[in-house]
Amino acid sequence: MPQKNSFDKNDLIACGNGELFGEGNARLPSDNMLMMDRVIKITEEGGKYGKGEIIAELDITPDLWFFDCHFKSDPVMPGCLGLDAMWQLIGFFLGWAGGPGRGRALGVGEVKFTGQVLPTAKKVTYRIDLKRVIKRKLFMGLGDGVVEVDGKKIYEANDLKVGLFTDTSSF
Repeated sequence: MPQKNSFDKNDLIACGNGELFGEGNARLPSDNMLMMDRVIKITEEGGKYGKGEIIAELDITPDLWFFDCHFKSDPVMPGCLGLDAMWQLIGFFLGWAGGPGRGRALGVGEVKFTGQVLPTAKKVTYRIDLKRVIKRKLFMGLGDGVVEVDGKKIYEANDLKVGLFTDTSSF
């Protein structure tokens, strides 16, 4: 059976429940912390560095949970949620690529915020270009990411790093 290259919301929820990559392996966050509605493209080739790419989307509606609390009378999506979404996607990529273990964000080189997500926006698009994928005892992905709102680039993150670990007791 060929590997899937796109995933809908039900697939992403199944991933959060441990049903997509197997028990003990990469999961997406569930409920409010799942920062995407679909993965529209995931490949092990292509992208800026030829190591793979991921494109995912989040539909924006004014009733999203974070608009009520960040900030009162000045609603904006927290930038850290966009950054977390990019880490989520690299972890998802590693699970999709067959990596064993649980995902953990390991860092980021540089982040730039040049815009914002307001309740009036329609769609956030995440684009990740994998720079390096290590598939040895350590299963790790390193990539660059961009967040766009309604087609306008608003965040950039370089050297996003995520690893998969079969034992997380030492964290």
